[in-house]
Amino acid sequence: MRNCYLSRNYKEINSAGNKAKTDIEQILSACAFTNVGLKQTRQKNTVVAFLLTLAGILRLPFSIRKGDRIVVQYPLKKYFSFVCRIAHAKGAQIITIIHDLGSFRRKKLTPEHEIKRLAHADYIIAHNPHMQQWLVTQGCRLPIGILGIFDYLSTSRPTPRPTMPSFPYAIAYAGALNPRKNRFLYQLEPCLHSLSFHLYGNGFEIDKVQHPERFTYHGFVDSDQLIATVQGDFGLVWDGNSITTCTGNFGEYLRYNNPHKASLYLRCHLPLIVWDESGLAPFVRDHHIGICLHSLEDLEATLSRITSDEYATLHAHVVQLSQALASGEMIQKALKTLPLPHNE
Repeated sequence: MRNCYLSRNYKEINSAGNKAKTDIEQILSACAFTNVGLKQTRQKNTVVAFLLTLAGILRLPFSIRKGDRIVVQYPLKKYFSFVCRIAHAKGAQIITIIHDLGSFRRKKLTPEHEIKRLAHADYIIAHNPHMQQWLVTQGCRLPIGILGIFDYLSTSRPTPRPTMPSFPYAIAYAGALNPRKNRFLYQLEPCLHSLSFHLYGNGFEIDKVQHPERFTYHGFVDSDQLIATVQGDFGLVWDGNSITTCTGNFGEYLRYNNPHKASLYLRCHLPLIVWDESGLAPFVRDHHIGICLHSLEDLEATLSRITSDEYATLHAHVVQLSQALASGEMIQKALKTLPLPHNE
């Protein structure tokens, strides 16, 4: 009986989703999981990428053994149901790690269709209890484990701070910066006053903000470089059209998912600022790694009450968790807690 995973082709790894998936493959490989697909590739050509992934899928009937437990990362587009059927026909079990749910941001699936597709698996690992509850409410009857937060592999290390910061703090924000996805960035001026923002990503239209001196736009920065060079004292996890709450398809999705950028901030040794209704908020509170806000209108007042000593305590917890994320502890722990028949 083997612990296995299914690798595939990734066109690039700069996107959060692909980075998370390739990290998990690397962690599982280091834990002696067997790859039942082909070797991971990074082919960008669409046709070649399709053929490589298809070839790995077609190899499954010949590489799976009875009793195998196979980790499959979801979504796997059109192949997911097929992979599950092949595994079950061979007497194997499927453990599904959810990265993204198609019934939210992009509305590619209805909730009913999503649950029907996931039902082909045997076990599920969800991001957090909010996502777990959503799956149950929508009719999922499978055992569901909790990840907590995504691991984040990198050989880069944050530059040590010469001194601990104090108010006014600087905020780092990484991600899509265009008004279509994150209009809230263009509404921050009334909340800033003494605060400043460091923005990392593509698409920021600085001519559309009233006080550009409050923003430092760094453009796209590779994650390894960002970890080593990030500027800021906190990392902001916020999406949507409003500063008063997280709205729209992207903002509402924060109720259920764990954005990969949160793990990146932690690897940068930045305490988090998250929406208090987000799926990530309980984890932030329980691990004392940041603050939870109902509205960004409260940002300056909340940060002004954080003393240097209190920041140092948050920072110490962040550094400790960062070490766990760097070694893949979260996914290993989640897999060990699943109610599998042969799990030690």
